[in-house]
Amino acid sequence: MDYGLVVIGSGPGGYHAAIRAAQLGMKVACVEQDALGGVCLNVGCIPTKALLHVAAALREGQHANDFGIAFGEPTVDLKRVEQWKSGIVKKLTGGVKQLLKGNGVDVIEGRAEVVEANAIEVAGRRVTFEKLIVATGSRPISIPGFDIDDARIVDSTGALLVAEVPRRFMALGGSAIGLEFADVYAALGSEVTVVEMLAQIVPSADPDVTKELRRSLEKRGMTILTSTKAVSQRATDDGIEVTLDGEDGGTRTITVDRLLVAVGRRPNGHDLGLERIGVHVDERGFIGVDDHLRTDVPHVYAIGDVARAPLLAHKAMKEGLVAAEHAAGKPSAYDTLAPSVIYTSPELASVGMTEAEAKEAGFEVRIGTFKLPSLGRAMTLGVNEGLIKLVGDAQSDLLLGFHMVGPGAGDHVAEAALALEMGATLEDLALTQHAHPTLSEGIMEAAEVAHGRAIHVMQRKR
Repeated sequence: MDYGLVVIGSGPGGYHAAIRAAQLGMKVACVEQDALGGVCLNVGCIPTKALLHVAAALREGQHANDFGIAFGEPTVDLKRVEQWKSGIVKKLTGGVKQLLKGNGVDVIEGRAEVVEANAIEVAGRRVTFEKLIVATGSRPISIPGFDIDDARIVDSTGALLVAEVPRRFMALGGSAIGLEFADVYAALGSEVTVVEMLAQIVPSADPDVTKELRRSLEKRGMTILTSTKAVSQRATDDGIEVTLDGEDGGTRTITVDRLLVAVGRRPNGHDLGLERIGVHVDERGFIGVDDHLRTDVPHVYAIGDVARAPLLAHKAMKEGLVAAEHAAGKPSAYDTLAPSVIYTSPELASVGMTEAEAKEAGFEVRIGTFKLPSLGRAMTLGVNEGLIKLVGDAQSDLLLGFHMVGPGAGDHVAEAALALEMGATLEDLALTQHAHPTLSEGIMEAAEVAHGRAIHVMQRKR
């Protein structure tokens, strides 16, 4: 065999798997058909967050006068923004290249196709292996009648190229991708509309936090249409005329200059040749796996977006480590919770069960909700919105879920994830001293609310 392990794909899951397997003594090759780092580093998580930082800096500059600081009207040099964003991507992808090389992983460029149970073909070269990890990620879902033209109708990759700021911007899809780009373009000065087919933005999240996020975004001037479906579009001299069907059955049209299609992503499980060796790939493109990330064929693993939901980079990273360790003969299984973060301003983060999910699972729930503006630290930061919601089991007091809207929610969710993994109770969170003044005090306060003894919230005596 040429290699003990071949990894197809070098995104977050793929390069984690390749490096961990090499650390464990395996001879490893990583195959990449596009760019090292995959979607996340090149056209996904990283460049998007760079633009979101630009958006946040713009808003801070605009509101600094509230604190007695006058900068004047901010201006944006889009060419320098693009150079800065591209520089971050280049630095990170270069870092992945060095990490792979430093750990002795061979990088093979080209598209891989499985030709036999223990062989792939890449650019005319036959490569054999003992074990295989498929980490081919996902791609944007398209909508009939809304073909991407990379000019006016774009997917998430096209939306990253901000050569000019459109006067009117619409995002089809009210989850992470649609909302994050809506945040960016609104800060840059676009008139923004978000269209979501379901009854709330971020349909998978707890309704209390999505309502808080929606209020915040609408307060900044965004138009958010839920229970609304985009049915057609046509080019006009004035822009793109989008026809929408609303919840009441009424039809309306909105004309925009740039239209982002962000209704989800589809796993890249098909057209790899996996079926010919007995690996099951479902009609959507997902590859079935067990807790060790093994497929139907025991020496073939699948991780990340191509394996199962949720489609999150950090979940792929963890799965990559598990699959690599198991492939190397180490006992390893995926048994952790994946937090979810939307990096708008304010951020939305959650981990564990929503209130509805906990009730559906048969728990008698205990809820603790605390509004961030009540915190001294929030006031010093000019934060006048946001909340933390804890879902607990009334019988055992175990923490079941954490949901937050506010600055740094994506960082605060780690405390809740650790608490859930360790089986912490609401009482544990309430008794943990949190530094003052900080926003993290809101977690402690929410736990106190759940027990009816909060200091900074007026509660009825139980």
